[in-house]
Formats: sequence, structure tokens, C-alpha cells
Amino acid sequence: MARRAAAGLLRRLAPLAGELQARGMSPTHYGTTNHGFSRFYLLQGRRHLYGSRTNIETDDTRQSTHMNFEVQKRSFCSAVAHIQRNPAYSVLNSDDVSYFKIVLGESSVVQDEDRVAVANVDWMGKYKGSSQLLLLPKSTTEVSKILSYCNSRRLAVVPQGGNTGLVGGSVPVHDEVIISLGGMNNIISFDNVNGILTCEAGCVLENLSSFVENKGFIMPLDLGAKGSCHIGGNISTNAGGLRFIRYGSLHGNVLGLEVVLADGTVLDMLTTLRKDNTGYDLKHLFIGSEGSLGVVTKAAILTPAKLPSTNVAFLSCNDYMSCQKLLLAAKRNLGEIVSAFEFMDRHCIDLVLAEAFLLAKYTS
Repeated sequence: MARRAAAGLLRRLAPLAGELQARGMSPTHYGTTNHGFSRFYLLQGRRHLYGSRTNIETDDTRQSTHMNFEVQKRSFCSAVAHIQRNPAYSVLNSDDVSYFKIVLGESSVVQDEDRVAVANVDWMGKYKGSSQLLLLPKSTTEVSKILSYCNSRRLAVVPQGGNTGLVGGSVPVHDEVIISLGGMNNIISFDNVNGILTCEAGCVLENLSSFVENKGFIMPLDLGAKGSCHIGGNISTNAGGLRFIRYGSLHGNVLGLEVVLADGTVLDMLTTLRKDNTGYDLKHLFIGSEGSLGVVTKAAILTPAKLPSTNVAFLSCNDYMSCQKLLLAAKRNLGEIVSAFEFMDRHCIDLVLAEAFLLAKYTS
């Protein structure tokens, strides 16, 4: 009884919070710098939202008797706090810029305010850095020289791919040197028998998808930002995408990596052997590390065969539990055929329809 009542409460949390906020009451969040907690209480006959931690009865019998249930809502979000710049890091000077121009060439060292400003801000405009330098290496050797020099000079760096992330991980916090991998966009090879693609980290996902589809294969991941995101950024963030249900995460689809460590050391793990059980599989440390351990420069990816046909069903469900039942039924009856399963609530559909109406109104 207690579990069923708690599940029912979950479905009512959103409107409950809105109702209480309308009455001038708001939840108090607790936690560390990267997450917060809110506690909601449902009491018999009345609804309250308390902002302090209080002791409640945890015995299932007492909860059933007194109708006193607790649901803890945990939300991950960026903390609003000012981060002090670490004084141990050096400040960029003219000698540093001169060195980068010697290594990369004039055109690959960007100091133009407008171009650097674009790289300093995430695409949603929520996070903004103050970097004064954007570097555009075109090879692993150049990335290695950049990181080796920055390590010796104690210059902070931030690697950047397509800059399509939603959490500000690809933009500077302060005045870090931005290393964009956009110039490393070459497809190195493709194994037509095994479907193994080897490419540089700056390749745009949509371009890779078009390439392998012409060969009779598909990329194991598909994202809404595929027109601008880079495969190196996808790997560094362990992006899931729409095909996750069928093909799994990039931990299973990335066969090999080439990574440049912070001191400039090139770690060559660019194997294309799928069944490789020789020692430590270090590439998994870098998949999802978001550039904190090294910069991904090349990748070998296993691509599945292209499906002969694709069918899409758009179904309406009465509630979220029905969506879960539908997913279970699809898995049982369709098995591995199911490639994607997406859920949209009523608010999302209304928003899309409203935007489509406005677009049609102003373009007609």
C-alpha cells in the first residue's frame, strides 16, 4: 500500500508544486555544489511542502495508518556560485601566442574578438568564458605540441568539439586556451567487411552518417545535434542518442582511440580488433571523461549494417505507466527490432504545436 501510494504521489508532484508556489510557498533545496534535494510530504487531508528536514515515521504499517508518505526528489543542476581562478595557472602572454603561431601557422591561431566570442559561449547562451585565444590544430602532432607547451607553462586549456553540449563543459570557466578539434575532420579508413570506421575527432556526426550509409552501414548513435556535433565530443561525453536501446552506449561501439594526454604524450589505442582481450582496455577511461584526462584525436567505431526498412509508430498513451507498459510490450514482441523509444508529454506537444503555428503564421 505504501509503495502504491508513493507512486501515486509521484504523478501528482508537478501540479502540487505549482499549486503551492502559487500560494507563496516554495521548496528549499539542499545538497552540494552539483546536486540538490527537495522533500515533499503528503499529509492526510492537507498538503504541505516543508523546507526543512524533519523526522517522519518510516515503518510501512505506520505510514499506511497515518497516510504519511515521503518522496525525495533529487535533481542535478549547476550551482550558482562564483568560482575563483586558480592562481597556480599562468596568464597568456605574447610569447605564448608567438609559439603557437610557429607550431600551427597564423591562420590556426585566432585572436579575433568576434570569432573567439563565439567559442566562449555555449549554444544556449547560459555559460560564458573569457578566453582570448582559440587554437585550431589539424593533426595529432599539433595537439601534442600545444598540450606539452601549455603543461610546461601551466596554461589552462579547454578542448572543444561542436560546442553543442547543454552543461557548459566545452566553454572556458575563466581565460583558458580553447583547443578546437574542428580542423581534424578526415575519414581515415573504412572496413567494408566488418563495418569499422576510423576517423579524426573533428568529424561532424552527420557527415559520418552519410558516409557509412553510402557503404550500407549506419552510425550506432543518432542525435538531434548531429549536424554540428563532433564525434570526438560524442565520445568524450559518452553521448547516448536515439539508437541507444538497440546498439547500446559508445563503450561498446568504440573499438579504439588515439588520445593526447595533458603533458603531450600520445596514447595510441587505435585498434580495430573487436575481440581484443589483451590486457587493460584503457580507452574506457576516456569515453565519458569530457576531456579531463586527455584530448581524443582519432577513433575507430563499429558501425552496424543498414536496416532494409524503417517504420515509425506515433502512439498516444493516457499516462506514464502506460508508456512503460508499451515499452515492455515492444521489447517482448519486437525484440532487437526496436531501435528507439521516445516519450513526449502533453506540455511538449503543445509547445511544438504552438511554435509550428507561429512559424506557419509568419512564413505564409
